[in-house]
Amino acid sequence: MRLGDVARLRFDLGPGLVRRENVERVAMVTANVTGADLTGTVERVQRTLEGGLELPPGYRIAYGGQFEEAARSLRNLGALSIVVLIGMGGLLFIAFRNHRHTLIVLVNLPLALVGGVFAAALGGGVLSVASLVGFITLFGIATRNGVLLVSHYQHLMKEEGLPLLDAVGQGSRERLAPVLMTALTAGLALIPLVLAGGQPGNEIQSPMAQVILGGVANLDPLEPGVGAGAFCAVGRGRERDRSG
Repeated sequence: MRLGDVARLRFDLGPGLVRRENVERVAMVTANVTGADLTGTVERVQRTLEGGLELPPGYRIAYGGQFEEAARSLRNLGALSIVVLIGMGGLLFIAFRNHRHTLIVLVNLPLALVGGVFAAALGGGVLSVASLVGFITLFGIATRNGVLLVSHYQHLMKEEGLPLLDAVGQGSRERLAPVLMTALTAGLALIPLVLAGGQPGNEIQSPMAQVILGGVANLDPLEPGVGAGAFCAVGRGRERDRSG
């Protein structure tokens, strides 16, 4: 039996390679992104395709590669960030043995967050893994500054017998220099990384440096005043409770 007896033979165009993934046929479209961030580019592609492309039944679009890995890393790092914040709160409570003083230290975190978010928005508005690492670093700096202030207030009140307002005023003045030195040192170290954001090899360092620099610039001028005000409010509340 000849092949022509059971089939018709003709030349036609077809794929040279049929790819499959999880038993499904896959057609892959690849691209390299230059001059823009990967996450933002994929999001723009998604919006364009969702708004103007109708797929036949049985077809779907999936985004993978480096974008998929970055999204997975971002989710994992976000979960770890929550664990880190909870751990920081627990360690502060162990150190101070006082939930009010712990909250005074943690109240500075929104100040750092606002500055970091503003810096990230100026840098393109993309929350990447590097930016999230910068936020974690920024929260550590804010917590360290808060511990310096609160522990010094406690020392002046307990060891030197100063009243509340005097202890807060003197403690803020004495701890202002270390706090500002932290900001100045961080700023001088991070400015070159921020300015070199467009150069190859700085895709991770530059977003992280932008977040830290913006957060420190907003945090350090405001933290002594906010921390002092919160400590005074808590101290006066405790005095009223005792007198009542």
